[in-house]
Amino acid sequence: MKKFNIFATVIAALALYACKPNIKTEATKMNYPKTDTTYTADTLFGKIISDPYRWLEDDQSEKTKAWIEAQNQLTFGYLDKIPYRDEIKKRLSKIWNYERYTAPFKEGKYTYFFKNDGLQNQSVLYRQVDNGDAQIFLDPNTFSPDGTTSLGGIDFSKDGSLVAYQISEGGSDWRKVIVLDAETKKVVDDTLKDVKFSGLSWKGNEGFYYSSYDKPLNASQLSAKTDQHKLFFHKLGAKQSEDALIFGGSKTPRRYVGGGVSEDEQYLIITAATSTNGNELYIQELKTKNAPIQPIVKNFDNNNNIAHTEGSIVFILSDLNAPNMRLVKTDIKHLTPEHWVDVIPETTMPLSISTGGGKLFASYLKDATSQMLQYNLNGKLEHEITLPGKGTAEGISGKWEETKLYYSYTSYISPSTIYSYDVATGQSAVYKKSGIQFDPSGYESNQIFYTSKDGTKIPMIITHKKGLKLDGNNPTILYGYGGFDVSLTPAFSTAMVAWLEVGGVYAVPNLRGGGEYGKAWHDAGTKMQKQNVFDDFIAAAEWLIKEKYTSSSTLAISGGSNGGLLVGACMTQRPELFKVALPAVGVLDMLRYHKFTAGAGWAYDYGTADDSLEMLNYLLSYSPYHNLHKGKNYPATMVTTGDHDDRVVPAHSFKFAARLQANNDGPNPTLIRIETKAGHGAGKPTTMVIAEYADKFAFALYNMGITKIKF
Repeated sequence: MKKFNIFATVIAALALYACKPNIKTEATKMNYPKTDTTYTADTLFGKIISDPYRWLEDDQSEKTKAWIEAQNQLTFGYLDKIPYRDEIKKRLSKIWNYERYTAPFKEGKYTYFFKNDGLQNQSVLYRQVDNGDAQIFLDPNTFSPDGTTSLGGIDFSKDGSLVAYQISEGGSDWRKVIVLDAETKKVVDDTLKDVKFSGLSWKGNEGFYYSSYDKPLNASQLSAKTDQHKLFFHKLGAKQSEDALIFGGSKTPRRYVGGGVSEDEQYLIITAATSTNGNELYIQELKTKNAPIQPIVKNFDNNNNIAHTEGSIVFILSDLNAPNMRLVKTDIKHLTPEHWVDVIPETTMPLSISTGGGKLFASYLKDATSQMLQYNLNGKLEHEITLPGKGTAEGISGKWEETKLYYSYTSYISPSTIYSYDVATGQSAVYKKSGIQFDPSGYESNQIFYTSKDGTKIPMIITHKKGLKLDGNNPTILYGYGGFDVSLTPAFSTAMVAWLEVGGVYAVPNLRGGGEYGKAWHDAGTKMQKQNVFDDFIAAAEWLIKEKYTSSSTLAISGGSNGGLLVGACMTQRPELFKVALPAVGVLDMLRYHKFTAGAGWAYDYGTADDSLEMLNYLLSYSPYHNLHKGKNYPATMVTTGDHDDRVVPAHSFKFAARLQANNDGPNPTLIRIETKAGHGAGKPTTMVIAEYADKFAFALYNMGITKIKF
């Protein structure tokens, strides 16, 4: 649920032709595995709330493991009978098989880049000197035979001579850290264990800062609550048990703590927060021995981050008195907000900042699409970066002394292309084109604005084949998120090409709760305004049906994590509106989400059932798990989760699926697909990604009444 800077999108295309029957044959209710219920209840503010499937929260019990096995047996038995499922998987594997690269980056004398030959489970890190031959530096495919151990992050010392990298096993957020001599690739230190939600930031070649929680004792390490995040300094050659606690712990308890060294290596920058919105900001001078940690902002009312330091001048990105963010500067001797001076003032568009080549780069969102501007340190506009169209540009950053930077551009019909950027001239040039076989000229992607229940205008981008017939029969995926200040910007995707090729539609609305229009837009979808998000999504579905893009018999809704909550809430509030529901790794029990791992940090968006009777009643009004009732005909549903998901624990999905199976009185199936050795999604091997897409496509198309396909 917490936002990170590293998101990997694997791109490929799937071409399908669908044949629909005139009338779907009658279906019979499925015979589900027996799921016990127990009398378990909580009393909150005098209300008794039953929780008959509470026992499924115990991920260590043999009974839960047996339930998982029985449910997977049912699910994969059902999927096995879909006649074209294997065809989809084979086609996906064929299309996926092309080379993919990331933008290069310099460390010491080497240029590094990631490359995937096509069907490799994990991308490989290569390096080269100047234009010499590229050599493998680190191959995550060797971490485990099945590809389920992935690279979770990598950080070099400033001179490039040392490197520390994180590995994730089975998709867990708990990481191990391994340190290498970058020249010889030999391990130079003990492996650090139990690192979580952490970057790695070097202090010279002496050691590095990292963050973690105390791992739960005598409890599940995948679901037990983790509350106090701590920032440590690890000195090379020392035992992890000897690492110095820098911030956090019992003296300064915070749920999220991060630390990083400024590029000029003069300062340690610390952020600390109790939720996913609003943070304290601290700084420590590293050149002065035993220098104190100085507060810059010592409250959680706003979002603040240091974007750059230049001598004694500190540049801060903040939404203090600027809901859409502004960049300010101040002197190290006068850090507090009353001394801040604007460098890039707030505008009507949300702002983010990156640096490189001695410049500041302002990235704006204009109706959920990218605009990028180059400024000098005085806030003078130097260049606007010309982009190919209305899409998403990201990644423009690099070392301060570099003259050439790189960024990527993509849209729903534009495969990701890497561009080089000349800082002096402001000119871009294609560096690497995508190798995928896809011709965008046959497709269109258009932004429309529709009206939500309360009159708010909501943007939505709709992508489909040119010449699409608007007859209400097009298979459609409506995808959403709507939370945690996350912005859904255009990105090319294999999965959606499948729908385009069948003459289908892919629609993505920018719901309230996201960050597309700044803090006010985010706040309008939080706590007691959360229903706005669901209303926005439901209104999108109604608009698509009214305009005859689709119908309730050919409409699937999809979303993951907070988007899984979105799908769960909408399918329980308006079950007749959708044919298929695909809630993935969803937050589905809104009364207990804060009892697991770091879930309590999501309270800014959701509130908790412990806050007040009013908040409890509001959460009960939409909590998907608590709003499943007898006598309803719910959509065909395939819940997906991973047994190693320690961010949104799989108990949410287990309990929701069990209750839905017991309460659904209609003929549509309720399945739960539980991936083993998989977590919240990051680092999932290519084989698993392809298999999951194939199963989702097959399930959705089959339940829309599609009897056969051909390529």
